[in-house]
Amino acid sequence: MAERDYGTEIDALRNDINEIKELLKGSNDKSRPDSKIFDKMKDMSTDKHLNSLMDRIQNECEADGSIGKVVYLGVFASGGRQSNWISELKADDLLKLIENRTAEKVLACIGSSDKLNILLALLKKTMTVAQLVSECGFNSTGQVYHHLNTLIAADLVQEDLEYCGKGYYIVIPYRVQGIVMLLSGINDMLDTRYSSGSWNESK
Repeated sequence: MAERDYGTEIDALRNDINEIKELLKGSNDKSRPDSKIFDKMKDMSTDKHLNSLMDRIQNECEADGSIGKVVYLGVFASGGRQSNWISELKADDLLKLIENRTAEKVLACIGSSDKLNILLALLKKTMTVAQLVSECGFNSTGQVYHHLNTLIAADLVQEDLEYCGKGYYIVIPYRVQGIVMLLSGINDMLDTRYSSGSWNESK
């Protein structure tokens, strides 16, 4: 009877195991375009055009292997002007805003209650610094300028030289959509239909 070569048998088993691992890895690889990673929901809206749009972006994401896509549109009247937008963004690119700390910088820039109150006031109508002092409850024009200069540097606010003239400030029209969509995202996070949580900072 021939003597068994256990070393060779173990090597063969190891190779078989590695092949099985590779097969399993391939079947679970969600980055592959042919992976069925989207659970397609039909008729999410009563509007057939929106349902058609949802179906299209799901198919596109599945085809190119991306993790998702965001499509949004809106209209908003601010400072005597109307802002309209239709945007389509890849979710992969949106996540990069966290990875490269851009999201952190933007939120830190506008995240204070004073800056948000100024943006709120200017989204409603064009105002002077004196009006902002009164509207937002500041104690001096110096306080307003302190926050206003940051918003101007961030290209969110500018003087309304086209209509009202020097000394009157507006939210820059092409920045309105970003602020409104940021608020839309916050509204989604506050939606309690599916889950709820506390937004008070833990001690």
